[in-house]
Amino acid sequence: MPPFDPSLAPSYPAVIGCDEVGRGALCGPVLVAAVWFDPMTFPAGLLARLDDSKRLKAAERETLTPLIRAHARVSLAAASRALVDCINVRGATLDAMRRAVAALSHDAPVLVDGRDTVPGIALPCRAVIGGDRLVPQIAAASIVAKTVRDGLMRRLAIRYPDYGWTSNVGYGTRIHLAGLAARGRSPHHRLSFTRGYDLRTGSAGRSEP
Repeated sequence: MPPFDPSLAPSYPAVIGCDEVGRGALCGPVLVAAVWFDPMTFPAGLLARLDDSKRLKAAERETLTPLIRAHARVSLAAASRALVDCINVRGATLDAMRRAVAALSHDAPVLVDGRDTVPGIALPCRAVIGGDRLVPQIAAASIVAKTVRDGLMRRLAIRYPDYGWTSNVGYGTRIHLAGLAARGRSPHHRLSFTRGYDLRTGSAGRSEP
């Protein structure tokens, strides 16, 4: 059951919600969305459909994304494969979150899904574990970020068909690992993730930062 009851809209604060997608993938960018709306003026039917993106089917996410963008302030920022390899995935993600929040140019508190707050912003910021089921703006951000990143990876799959990105969107599935074993890395693979990856067992030789 979706977690946000429109009858409780007065209890949901008007904040900027921030979430990322792609942090654990083997390739492609980490995509961050920042979303602001006032739950009191956000369409009730749309509020009722928001949820953690992982709990929604792709067709529902794709339907919701343009509706969210039509009724909320939305900004996106990406942490490229090169940036992930240059600093680390955590640092690259936080940098993308900073840029996404800054691009909104809106004065409101920031709530971020997970354990990390966003560095380098003047706005009050708080991390919320499980925020995509507790804060509607974070849920909206998770939906938009996943829809946009998945679409990007599926477009890249046309150029790089050997890794199964159409279905795995860059995560370490058996098909993806078989493609790496047969073809090696593409320009979009994160060297810091695929270096030391055991292609036989599918286990990482290093943990994600």
